[in-house]
Amino acid sequence: MLSASLGYVAPVFAGTAAILNPDGKLTYLGTLGGTYSVASGINDSGQVVGHFLTSDGSVHAFITGPNGVGMRDLGTLGGRLSFANGINDAGQVVGYSDTEDGFSSHAFITGPNGVGMRDLGTLGRDYYSNSYATSINNAGQVVGYSYMDGSSHAFITGPNGVGMRDLGALRGGTHSTAAGINDSGQVVGYSSTGSDPKHAFITGPNGVGMRDLGVPGSDSSATGINDTGQVVGNFYTRDGFPHAFITGPDGGGMRDLGTLGGTYSESVAAGINDAGQAVGSSGTADGSVHAFITGPNGVGITDLNSLVVNLPGRNTIDEAYGINNHGQILVYPAKSSPNPRPASCC
Repeated sequence: MLSASLGYVAPVFAGTAAILNPDGKLTYLGTLGGTYSVASGINDSGQVVGHFLTSDGSVHAFITGPNGVGMRDLGTLGGRLSFANGINDAGQVVGYSDTEDGFSSHAFITGPNGVGMRDLGTLGRDYYSNSYATSINNAGQVVGYSYMDGSSHAFITGPNGVGMRDLGALRGGTHSTAAGINDSGQVVGYSSTGSDPKHAFITGPNGVGMRDLGVPGSDSSATGINDTGQVVGNFYTRDGFPHAFITGPDGGGMRDLGTLGGTYSESVAAGINDAGQAVGSSGTADGSVHAFITGPNGVGITDLNSLVVNLPGRNTIDEAYGINNHGQILVYPAKSSPNPRPASCC
């Protein structure tokens, strides 16, 4: 429901992000003068956030009105670049922006409906420390990560972005990243460990108590969580391929979501709603990449391209970025590529 991205993702082809509605029709979001827009978060009224290329070649965060209508530039914290990653049902937006000094990026939060961008600061003690907000819940608690002493540390804030707190790392680990949060304040992401490079984690309410969700011997990363505590993310199989996973409530019982006929799949940031429908990307039997959706509780995997009624010729939907509780899905329709890029895990 509350979507997030762990960094800048340039689209493969110039174009605009879109909402795939439950009736199968696409609503294109457009741009504000540049050649592309990328969506990364959607709330239950269909307000979308993301980033777009401006006419002068910089990148700015945006917000739309309900159902993706009416894109508005959110500006920056004084620099040239800003990226919006998550939005709650009040329309509070989080992301990150270059600061006026041009040397650092800081996490931000806005007021309701994207009004007023506020710098959340960092966990670091030096002038050039960076921070990145990835997700926000309906209380305005923000999660993300901040660089401190040379490594990334997951953080959570109090309501309305007040008070940034270090979440630490899993036992034996030195760095962590938070990717999603639900309305009880359970946080998911990934952390380094003493053995494997990184494992997915979940916390208790309000970010208390980090628990390892990983499989021994395998990298994993949690990318989203719903209000029952079902978690989605990615892990590596024994064959070395990334697969999307879903858990039961409170992060219990990790289950492979499978693929669309290819060797790999991935679940993207916050790609789950409260019914447990997950969205992501998967390799297909012909070697291309298509977006997918599952049924409730992650049961069954369906190619999103089979559900669209107004997809232009030669276009495909390769990736899905988020889904809300009404079944509206963030997608990026693009022209088919003769050399499809592989999905990347975590």
